[in-house]
Amino acid sequence: MQYVSTRAATSAAAASSQAAPAHFSDILLGGLAPDGGLYLPTEYPRVTLSELDAWRKLSYADLAFEILKKFATDIPEADLKALTQKTYTADVYRNARAGENAADITPLRVLEEQGGKKLILQALSNGPTLAFKDMAMQLLGNLFEYALARQDAQLNIFGATSGDTGSAAEYAMRGKRGIRVFMLSPHKKMSAFQTAQMFSLQDPNILNIAVEGVFDDCQDMVKAVSNDLEFKARHKIGTVNSINWARVVAQVVYYFRGYLAATTSNDQKVSFTVPSGNFGNICAGHIARMMGLPIDKLVVATNENDVLDEFFRTGIYRVRKSAETYHTSSPSMDISKASNFERFVYDLVGRDPARVKALFTKVESDGGFDLSGGDGSDGDEFGKVSQYGFLSGKSTHADRLQTIRDVADDYGIVIDTHTADGIKVAKEHLEEGVPMIVLETALAAKFNETILEALGEDAERPAGFEDIESLPQKYTVMPPDVDKMKAYIAANTGL
Repeated sequence: MQYVSTRAATSAAAASSQAAPAHFSDILLGGLAPDGGLYLPTEYPRVTLSELDAWRKLSYADLAFEILKKFATDIPEADLKALTQKTYTADVYRNARAGENAADITPLRVLEEQGGKKLILQALSNGPTLAFKDMAMQLLGNLFEYALARQDAQLNIFGATSGDTGSAAEYAMRGKRGIRVFMLSPHKKMSAFQTAQMFSLQDPNILNIAVEGVFDDCQDMVKAVSNDLEFKARHKIGTVNSINWARVVAQVVYYFRGYLAATTSNDQKVSFTVPSGNFGNICAGHIARMMGLPIDKLVVATNENDVLDEFFRTGIYRVRKSAETYHTSSPSMDISKASNFERFVYDLVGRDPARVKALFTKVESDGGFDLSGGDGSDGDEFGKVSQYGFLSGKSTHADRLQTIRDVADDYGIVIDTHTADGIKVAKEHLEEGVPMIVLETALAAKFNETILEALGEDAERPAGFEDIESLPQKYTVMPPDVDKMKAYIAANTGL
């Protein structure tokens, strides 16, 4: 299996300055390709019906191995299997709630079934930081340590978070040999719980930087540093943001798991609703569908920062500026420039890298592009979106408060704010005969301020998290200045 950049050269003359095809291990520790694009396989591996039948009996760890070995063909299978067995255990994903079996890793709960319509919640937040990001990040930590040990090398991870990626990465990488983490987050724009999870870590290899801006400012700096190839090489910079291919492909696994748990035969289809801001989580669903998983619809659920909903309704991708990005009660989706969206656009425009490069160059210069086919548009591919199963919807603060109340009253569970966005939008797209699976984002305890507003009482916390906000916090506040950030990294990498 080889990988190419979404902006790879189309001629031999141009290829010397752009990203050549690479293997999984070659791109594992990096983020952006040298030409500024994102990595994708040269073609998606296909899954047969007989494989799906066989996979119904597997544990989560064994299912992860079967899927990942299709993408990581240069890692010895015995090593890859050992890594998935080490990662996906009931001990690591130990925060199962009442009625859940920790050994299932991502258990399903049927919320509603009537009139041929079925609404299902897939638990993805039983990991150490209580968020779906643990599903990929725990594997990524083990993969990184494995790869660095083979090379006798070290890595400085430089990432950005709107809330959950940071803590998931830090908990996965803390104490890992040869790894140091520099994590950017928007200053005072995460929940108190999310902030404490990250900033309370005192491990010497974890460095938190609170950026005076919004998440997109953090993300822009990660891309700017990644695009400085000389600096990146000299300081051995890698990333764990969802632009990292290994993280995206690890998320593909739970789509297969959800489908196999919700169906009894391969002639059945399911749909997924996914709360999404950066398009990484639902991009994994797109990849699973392209592999042949019988997915009917992929529904993107956004909050007030609705850049993705606008595109899937109109064909117009319009990035918002920092001042236009709302600070909401589902803060992990307070994103107005969806990094992983480029991967889908690459498929949508027929895998034409020159076209992709032109479109995303226009994002930087003009703030977006228009594929609706209207006057002055940049193309008419929006008409093809339905072929990929995408739909979308939007949820507001008032919507999520009401959804949290309704879910507590109707189903007896307390959900977090992002999952509330997902359930609200999912209910707008239920179809008879096609189960709708909503991917859980996090446990409610991570967003207690809004839970208290919605229900008048605190969310329950798993053992060990009772007093996390009172722990000492270690972090550095910095402006959104790339040169100052590079200087900070250079002063702290030890290289």
